[in-house]
Amino acid sequence: MEKMIMNHMELVRGVTEVNMNKIPEEIWDFIPYGFNNNIRWNFGHIAYVQEKIVFALLGESMGIPKEYEQFFSPGTKPAEWDKTPPSFEEISQVLSEQKGRIKEFLQGRLEEKLPTPYTNKGGITFNTVGEMFLFSFYHEASHIETIKRLQRAISSK
Repeated sequence: MEKMIMNHMELVRGVTEVNMNKIPEEIWDFIPYGFNNNIRWNFGHIAYVQEKIVFALLGESMGIPKEYEQFFSPGTKPAEWDKTPPSFEEISQVLSEQKGRIKEFLQGRLEEKLPTPYTNKGGITFNTVGEMFLFSFYHEASHIETIKRLQRAISSK
């Protein structure tokens, strides 16, 4: 089962990376009417949240630049950025390298209980590493859909 779950993570992240490479970087920072965030924020947010779910909730240090928290954590917005955000290349590299670190770190740990049950903003409580990790696929896919909606809104102008 673990191998199948890791293969699914590779599949989901592959979809993310394909979408990332299809979208011209020059439209990454537009925020169309009706949206709070841009394409750059969504890709960075995927990386940040995955890191938090896999590493931080288990008490491990996150292997992404510290600045990702101020740019991409839940509740942040590009309108509030006071520094230059990570580039396309930086975010792409983080997303790509994250896969291998996750596979290595989670090997044999999916059934492990979280140090403290975690309840997300939607009110869903997770008790094991595997439950959190599986939910992260849904999270990533929902942001890919948002990215596609952003791209359509930008292209329609």
